[in-house]
Amino acid sequence: MRIRAERDDLADVLSRAGRAVGTRSPMPILQGVLVEVAGSSMRITGTDLEMTVRTSLEVEALEEGRTVIPARYATEAVRKLPAGAVVLQAQDGEVEIAGGGPKFRFRELPVDDFPKVGEPDVANAISVDGQEFASAVSQVAVAASTDDARPILTGVYFEQEDQGLRLVATDSYRLAVRDLPAVSGRLNGLVPVRALRDMGRTVGAAELKIALGTREATVVSERGSLTARLVEGTFPNYRQLIPAQYSGRVVVAREALLDAIDRASLVAEDHIPIRLHLQEGGIELSVTRQDVGGETEHVPAAYDGEEMTIAFNSRYLNDGVAAVADDEVAIDVQDPLKPGVVHGTESEDFLYLLMPVRL
Repeated sequence: MRIRAERDDLADVLSRAGRAVGTRSPMPILQGVLVEVAGSSMRITGTDLEMTVRTSLEVEALEEGRTVIPARYATEAVRKLPAGAVVLQAQDGEVEIAGGGPKFRFRELPVDDFPKVGEPDVANAISVDGQEFASAVSQVAVAASTDDARPILTGVYFEQEDQGLRLVATDSYRLAVRDLPAVSGRLNGLVPVRALRDMGRTVGAAELKIALGTREATVVSERGSLTARLVEGTFPNYRQLIPAQYSGRVVVAREALLDAIDRASLVAEDHIPIRLHLQEGGIELSVTRQDVGGETEHVPAAYDGEEMTIAFNSRYLNDGVAAVADDEVAIDVQDPLKPGVVHGTESEDFLYLLMPVRL
C-alpha cells in the first residue's frame, strides 16, 4: 500500500479516526487505525469496540492495499512534517511516512487482527441541522455523569415526542433538558456522552444524518461516520424532578452573573457552595472559606418573590448559566432546600435543574 496526499488533509483524517482509538486498551491492535486504499480513495477506521469513526480522503493511490498503523504516532508524525505532499506506505511489516525530507518508520500492526466492524446502518436516519444539533448536545452534555460506575447516567437520553426531539442528561445533582422542535422521526435511546462530545471533532458538518437502532447510534456526514454502542438500561424518570410551580424568580444578565460566579469560584472551588441571597434589586452573592477567606458582591437583577438565601455548587451553577443561549438568565426557586431551575428569558427550549447545597 502506498499513497501520496497533502499533509494537512492526511493529518485531519488520521486525527478524526484516531479519536475512537482505545489508547489504554489491553489489546494493542486497538491502538491502531485501519487504512484501506482502493481506487483514488483512502478510508480510515478507528475503534475501541464501543465507538467507531470512519473517515475517507481522495488521494493519489500509488499502490492499493490495507494496513493498520499506530494511530497516535502516525498522526503526530504527519503533523510534524513540512507542509506539502506526504507519502505513506506500508510494506514488509513497516509503515513509512515521509515528506519534505524527514522520514518516519513505525512497526505495522497485523491487519487480520483488526476487529470486524459492520457498516453504519442509516436506513431510518433523519436529517438535522449540524450546528443546531451540536449546540443542543453541548447544552445538555455538561449534566451527564463521568462516573463509569453509574453507566445509565453517562449518556444523553434521546426521547422522541410529538413536538420534536428531546435531549436529556443528569448526574443526579443536576438535570439538563433541550428540545429540538424541528426534528421529527424515530429517535429513542441512550447515547454515550463521550461519542456525542467527539461528534463535532470527527464528523461534525452543516448537515447530519442520525439513526438510533436497537444497539447502536450512528451519525453520518460528508466527513464520515461515527457509530457508538447505546447505553443499556432505563433512564431515570426525570419528569417528576421538574417542579410544577415556583415561589420566586430572579432575572439577571447572563454575562454579569458568570463574571460574579467566576470571581467567587476563586475562593469556592468545587466543595464550597456559593450563596445567593435573593432580594428586591438584585442578588447578594457570597462565598466563605474558613482556611482562605471570602468574596461578596452585589449583582443587579430583578427579583419577584420573598427574600431567601439559596446555595449551589459553584461549578454546577456556572455550567448551567453558561449553557443558556439568551442574554438574560432566569432562575426559578421554591425554597432553599428544593431544586432551582435555570433557563433563558426568551427561548423555552432549554432548562437546567440544579439541586441546592444545604447550609
